[in-house]
Amino acid sequence: MQNQYRSYIIGQFQKLSSFYSPSGFTGQVIAYVQQEFTRLGYSAEETGKGGLLVDLGGDESQDAVLLSAHADTLGAMVCSIKENGRLRISPIGGLTPDNVEAENCTIFTRFQGTYSGTFQLDNASLHVNEEYRNQKRTFENMEVVVDEKTFCKQETEALGIAPGDYVCFDPRTVVTASGYIKSRFIDDKMSVAILMGYAKHLKEDKVSLKQRVYLHITVYEEVGHGAAASVPQGVTEMLVVDMGCVGNGLGCNEHMVSICAKDSRGPSNYEMVTRLVKKAQEHKLQYALDVYPFYGSDADAAVQAGHDLRHCLIGAGVYASHGYERTHVEGVANTFSLLCAYLEESES
Repeated sequence: MQNQYRSYIIGQFQKLSSFYSPSGFTGQVIAYVQQEFTRLGYSAEETGKGGLLVDLGGDESQDAVLLSAHADTLGAMVCSIKENGRLRISPIGGLTPDNVEAENCTIFTRFQGTYSGTFQLDNASLHVNEEYRNQKRTFENMEVVVDEKTFCKQETEALGIAPGDYVCFDPRTVVTASGYIKSRFIDDKMSVAILMGYAKHLKEDKVSLKQRVYLHITVYEEVGHGAAASVPQGVTEMLVVDMGCVGNGLGCNEHMVSICAKDSRGPSNYEMVTRLVKKAQEHKLQYALDVYPFYGSDADAAVQAGHDLRHCLIGAGVYASHGYERTHVEGVANTFSLLCAYLEESES
């Protein structure tokens, strides 16, 4: 992977991370991605759901491939205002209360701008709450403390805060000198950045694709129906680029590209998996072939919606998924290189 693409991908990830984008609240990040694809020389068409569909070119006489990554993230929504003026929230996607305790957040009101806050356990002062250490963290006994002078429900309502307002958690993105990327929502903004880098590579290196390739940036993956629609005509194969699982019992780490042989909803296409493994071996990439125990993807959404597709998933290894996540530039580079080999080389 050339340094220019590595730098571009990491830079784009940092930019994407600066946009809050829980499922259903993705307008700003999609507007930016659309603008960047246009700058690279592509036509990026917005889908009915608010995602993006991009034609990367290639031989139209062959069956087409659909690449997919999602720009939506975990987040929350105000579900009620408590009598003390603080907020109960309802999670969006697989957000867990333990993973965002004491995290700063932003409340986006519908008509009155934004407010900052912090997500805390009810009665969060250790010097006052004798049961603090023993209390199970749930969305029912935790609250957003709004950074405004409000001590009752009516005062918070007067700020314009209401049920249905989005609550977005700070990503805290850090790139270390040793090449580690730490952030919330690496899943799946890093993969979006990788696909942006791949599109840049196609233009700048004047690559002739051996088959038609489309790209879909989805916006409802975290709630299960991101790629259920908008599959272009002629597509028979879907390759999802999403986070690779890292954890006990799996072979992947943050320096590798993960190839998913099976997730919680069933096996990937056998022939696609075999070809991806062969390409990883031929190019001496750091990779792992793994079975993900608790995982669903846009490929599952597309197949379950009735699309007749072969499917598989690859991605840079990500540790602490759905929490404060970590990957490495080597995992990004291995994913990018496998994508190039799979789409640009004939079967060996």
